[in-house]
Amino acid sequence: MQPQSTRFRAALTGAAAFTLAASLAACGSTDGSGKGGDGKGDSAKGAAGTASASGSTAPGTPTAAGSSSAPVASGKVLMPTGPAAALTKARDTVAGQILMTTLNGPKSGVSGKVWVWLPPEYNDPKFARTGFPVLTLFAGGQSNGYNTWTDDQLPIQQIDAELSKAGKAHPFIMIMPVQNFNSDEKNALDCADIPGQPKMATWMTEDIPDFVRANYRTVKGRDGWGLMGASTGGFCSAKLALQHPDKYKAAVPIDGYFNPDSGLWKGHETERQANNPEVLVAQGKADVKLLVTAGGANGYETKLVKAWVAKAAPPLSVEYYEQPGGKHLTSDFKKMIPDTLQWLTKNLAGPQSD
Repeated sequence: MQPQSTRFRAALTGAAAFTLAASLAACGSTDGSGKGGDGKGDSAKGAAGTASASGSTAPGTPTAAGSSSAPVASGKVLMPTGPAAALTKARDTVAGQILMTTLNGPKSGVSGKVWVWLPPEYNDPKFARTGFPVLTLFAGGQSNGYNTWTDDQLPIQQIDAELSKAGKAHPFIMIMPVQNFNSDEKNALDCADIPGQPKMATWMTEDIPDFVRANYRTVKGRDGWGLMGASTGGFCSAKLALQHPDKYKAAVPIDGYFNPDSGLWKGHETERQANNPEVLVAQGKADVKLLVTAGGANGYETKLVKAWVAKAAPPLSVEYYEQPGGKHLTSDFKKMIPDTLQWLTKNLAGPQSD
């Protein structure tokens, strides 16, 4: 997790008074903890309010036909056509294996690690002709060769399996890519196509979805595709959703920041502004839904996030959630997982069959 002093540098402008209203139960919280990282620390208790600003092989190894043609549309479901990727087991969880592959992106030229988790329903014969929604998870910190959503500090796979079994959340295919190829946070790739650097945005929004559709049964169209990330991953999920509303319907930036501040943008200010969530949020071009969170114990963070939410322009729809006593820590991000999964379930299409 980036320290506040380096990753929360964005200037606070246009801050507006914001009324927090309605219980987080509106997002489907049932356990009262519901908060869901990249730092270790203490917990927060209780549910908070939301404010809305609208306008404001191994098991799970994919099987495919072996063709490299585009996925075949069959009603609501896209069946995989291949070629099937080579995946290895990264680790076991109580909710099944997390698999890993190195994806060589033909459109971006980027080669990086991607982790995959399939919900238990995916390999159930009863769902053999069912397409599943896809949730891409971006890590906090640099995510150079790792992704914290694969770690047991953030057991999102187990929580999703439990909620799905209880009928409270969709069984999501979870995709967890790396975000950087160096550990220098001052020169992060910002989930963007920075001139002269690896084309991370193309890799993330073109090559990774193509990989998923080639290997797995998915929901046709953008309605089953969502993004979520914490801290640096919150920046990525907000930015990519706003830039690609044709590809994603909903996103959850957890305790994120909104200023692309990598030193790699030097000499490329026009391109930086085109990748700036502070600009994108007010353009009124993205018909997507966002749940944007901030930790209540961090006054700097809450002020920054609420000022950003206040800029949202239609057709963008934004809900704000402030975690009571929440700090910028993995332990507090973890508590938000149940509620964020249930919010995504309300705002994304579930499994579809023809």
